[in-house]
Amino acid sequence: MPTMNDSKSSHRLAGRVALISGGAQGIGRAIAALFQRQGACVFILDCDAGSGQQTAAELTAENPALPVKYLLADLREPTAIRNAVDVLRKLHDRLDVLVNNAGVELEKSLEKLTMADWDLVLDVNLRGAFLLTQAVVPLFAESGGAIVNISSIHASHAFPDSIPYACSKAGLVALTRNLALELASRHIRVNCICPGYIDTRLWEEYLRNSANPKVLAELTTALHPLGRRGVPADVSEAALFLASDSSAFITGTDLIVDGGLTLRAHG
Repeated sequence: MPTMNDSKSSHRLAGRVALISGGAQGIGRAIAALFQRQGACVFILDCDAGSGQQTAAELTAENPALPVKYLLADLREPTAIRNAVDVLRKLHDRLDVLVNNAGVELEKSLEKLTMADWDLVLDVNLRGAFLLTQAVVPLFAESGGAIVNISSIHASHAFPDSIPYACSKAGLVALTRNLALELASRHIRVNCICPGYIDTRLWEEYLRNSANPKVLAELTTALHPLGRRGVPADVSEAALFLASDSSAFITGTDLIVDGGLTLRAHG
C-alpha cells in the first residue's frame, strides 16, 4: 500500500496554493498532508472548527516552513463560503489547486428518507462543491491550475440504502465534465476521483456498530481483487497526480480508486 515516500519526485506542488474542503480528517487530511509534503501552501476548509484547527496545528508542527491554515465554513451556507474565500484572498492573491472533498453519507431506505435527509446530502456533496468552485475560480491565475473532485463508485454502481449519496456523487461526476469543458480555455483542468471502500474513522465506526464487525471486515476485504480495502493514502496519491503537472493533458475524467472492487460488479 502507499506510504508517504511513494511520491517519486519531491515537491511536485512547490510554490502552489491549494484549498481542500473537508480537510480536517480522513481522506481530506491525507490529501492536505501529502500536498504540504510536496511543497504546497495548504488551506483546509471544514465546518468542524475543533478538528480543523487541530489538523492545521498538527500538520504545521510537522513542517513549520509550510504552515497549514484553517478556514471555517459550512458548505450549505453561501455567505460562509464567500467569507472563507475572502480570507484566503487576503493571504494569497491566487489559488492553484482546489480539492472538493467535503461530503456526508447517509444510509436509509427509500421509505425512511425525508426531504431534510435529501437536502443535507445534496447540499453538501454537490451544491457545496459547485458553490465553492464558483467562488474560487476567479482566484486562479492566467496560467490555470487544477480542480479535483472526490466522487465515489456509488456514482456508477448501485448499493442498498444510498439514494441521496449516489445521486450527489453522480452529479459530481457530471459537474466535473461540464466544468472541464467550460474552464479549459482558462487552462484549469477538472477531474474527479471515485474511491471505493476506504478505511477512515467513519468506516471504523461503521464497522464497530455493525452486528458482526469481524465478519463485515472480512467480507468487504474479500470483495477486492487486490485483497484489501483502501486507505486514505491511496486517494491522496491519486489527488496529487491529478493536481500536479504529471496529468497536464488530462481533464474531464473520473479515476476509479477501488482495488478492483467494481470489476466484480461488471462480471
